[in-house]
Amino acid sequence: MLDGLIISVDAMGGDDAPDIVIAGIEYFLKHAGAGRHARFLIHGDEAALAPLLAKAPKTLARCEIRHTESVIAMDAKPAHAMRRGKGTSMWNTIAAVKSGEALVALSAGNTGALMAMSKLILRMKEGVQRPAIAARWPHQEGFGVVLDVGANLECDANQLREFAVLGEAYYRTLYKKKRPSIGLLNVGTESLKGNATIQAAHDSLSCSKIDLNYIGFVEGNDISMGDVDVIVTDGFTGNIALKTAEGTARLIGKFIKGALQDNFFSKIAAIFNLPALRRMKKRMDPRLFNGGVFLGLNGVVIKSHGGTDAIGFASALNVAIEMADSTFLDEIERTLDALHDEDDNLEIHIP
Repeated sequence: MLDGLIISVDAMGGDDAPDIVIAGIEYFLKHAGAGRHARFLIHGDEAALAPLLAKAPKTLARCEIRHTESVIAMDAKPAHAMRRGKGTSMWNTIAAVKSGEALVALSAGNTGALMAMSKLILRMKEGVQRPAIAARWPHQEGFGVVLDVGANLECDANQLREFAVLGEAYYRTLYKKKRPSIGLLNVGTESLKGNATIQAAHDSLSCSKIDLNYIGFVEGNDISMGDVDVIVTDGFTGNIALKTAEGTARLIGKFIKGALQDNFFSKIAAIFNLPALRRMKKRMDPRLFNGGVFLGLNGVVIKSHGGTDAIGFASALNVAIEMADSTFLDEIERTLDALHDEDDNLEIHIP
């Protein structure tokens, strides 16, 4: 039986599982987590996992395989996944957090199924309607947090307000900032911009007495500029923004690579600027920011991109370790208690 800081991992979730999952753990232990004493419960087909771990004995020493042959397909509908969920690698990964065997669950599998199972097994925190996926977002000042990035395609004003509270607690815990700034994503910063839901959420956050540092409406360009710490939006908008940013980063990287290989002189210039180019490449690499956190559950679940590689999966593991080491769940409890106390004292309806 493993002891210490335990992460529960769905080894069969993702486009290239289980190879990428094991390679990601190996990369993490070599480059990021060797001194963190992390251990991993690996859920999946032992016949497929054992040979992969045998090739990496140092990784094997940190892992325990929990055998299951049942897997949730990447294209499975959430309802279908729920009907056959028990006993699958994804279900068992989350159940390990529920039982207390692990501190955090991580999967690169089907997002809808992972969300549905997480809600069923771990349950929502009292007063939270739906969980949100929070993603770290690099900007010129460091990192921001954007939520939701895919869990809820449509949200009402109450849910957006909850996302603001959850995102604020997440940012405060992770980056140790006492009062992170919060913005509501809109098509403009003017007070009359946006639909009825956005307007209602804005009014509620503006009038809140729970000491949120709410600065009002922000626009899409503010996500990357670093003027606001937490940006709140619905999952449809947030997911499109996230995928657009990742695609843009890759495109710019290809443009730069092409320009530096264009002729002899550009290649010489590239050699002299190699350290700076490497730093820029690292800052633009979307794999290094992989790992979205499901906020609002009675436990911590991390969603990795399904199509990531070993480096990307290692980044999601790094998020998992940070969350396991944090007081995030306690911070959310405190902030949600303040939100619920405020609701009890207000007789208003937010559409």
